[in-house]
Amino acid sequence: NAMIHKFSINGVNLLLDVHTGSLYELDDATYGLVGKNGLKEGNGEDYLKLRTLIEEGQLYSRDDYDNNYPNYRNNTPVKALCLHIAHDCNLRCGYCFADKGEYGGARALMSFETAKKAIDFVVDHSAKRKNIEVDFFGGEPLMNFDVIRKTIKYAQTMGIINDKVFRFTLTTNGVLLDNKKMKYINENMSNLVLSLDGRREIHDKMRKTINGEGSYDVVVDKLVSAAKMRGERDYYVRGTFTRDNLDFAKDVKHLAGLGFKNISVEPVVGGQTSDYSLKHEDLPIIFDEYERLARDYVEDDYNFFHFMLTDEQPCAVKRIAGCGAGCEYIAVAPNGDIYPCHQFVGREEFFMGSVADGELNRNISRRFAEVNVYSKPKCTECWAKFYCSGGCHANAFAFSGELDGVYEIGCELQKKRIECMLYVKSRRE
Repeated sequence: NAMIHKFSINGVNLLLDVHTGSLYELDDATYGLVGKNGLKEGNGEDYLKLRTLIEEGQLYSRDDYDNNYPNYRNNTPVKALCLHIAHDCNLRCGYCFADKGEYGGARALMSFETAKKAIDFVVDHSAKRKNIEVDFFGGEPLMNFDVIRKTIKYAQTMGIINDKVFRFTLTTNGVLLDNKKMKYINENMSNLVLSLDGRREIHDKMRKTINGEGSYDVVVDKLVSAAKMRGERDYYVRGTFTRDNLDFAKDVKHLAGLGFKNISVEPVVGGQTSDYSLKHEDLPIIFDEYERLARDYVEDDYNFFHFMLTDEQPCAVKRIAGCGAGCEYIAVAPNGDIYPCHQFVGREEFFMGSVADGELNRNISRRFAEVNVYSKPKCTECWAKFYCSGGCHANAFAFSGELDGVYEIGCELQKKRIECMLYVKSRRE
């Protein structure tokens, strides 16, 4: 069950041994001698090195996990909350999966009492885990800023009492940001996510105000200022590209030109009939764009989320089942209802309980805990499985109807990003 992947980007030939994560750069002659199941007969220095690597178990290596992967996540402690502090928004974004903040229901702000119960819930269900993550999400969280402040104060108190450490993240569109809020955010938030799509015309096409006007000029100065006040750390600016800007590398570079050092521009995940949704025929254009971005990124001085690779190998759980939705991570709606993650909120079949009574539907939790790259038939034979770890459960379910399915366009995009990430790593070393 050995598995390798070879590919060329911008004239560089690379060979990945999937099970060890080892990456090799090859000359053209040796590259042509690498087969799926072994090396063809050849010679040369690179060729002899590969023969040695095979003998040492570093190339065409065996899978240590296949059929032996224990389910580490059954009855695992809850370690992270996505608090939907506001099912309301002061923007009307065309691609919003959250139904413009409403998540298929009425607009609502989470009360402090419900937020307290959510904090109590995660403390009670975190077992011996010391570190707990809380993400203030929406809608637009700053529309409920007073409850955010009260919730953080309460969580910090509960942390002292229960020997827990809370880390907080806020995601915002920037409309309500001001110096007073930023001072509080910098003192209390471990991470800050700022929503900005890129060039003015691209941002304004999708991210509109309630009056239907573009919001770029409303938020851009505030978001740039917020990043500077963070000291260019512990934040990232998060954009979305659609079929309207398949030249999204220009948007990444626009954001870098504004001074942002930590950038993520993600492909939209929309309905299959939406005009802005990506289609299979767009993939060659997008692949070329990623390669172009990777080539320039080698010399750039910002961090692009999808091209970043640490030298440390993730643990087995992260490699095989990266997403902890539904078991380690849950989302809490404004009324206290619990769902596996923010993208499942409002879907009745994934209702897991309520923080009001402290109960959690372990049947749903176990189902999510069982999902990994070996439970997904299409993942098992995929070379990228230990990098994407099976991908997003919500996207898989939305496009295949099964948690063990896949979102095929998303898979193709992810594989190209991983190739580009490995290319960047090879060029920077």
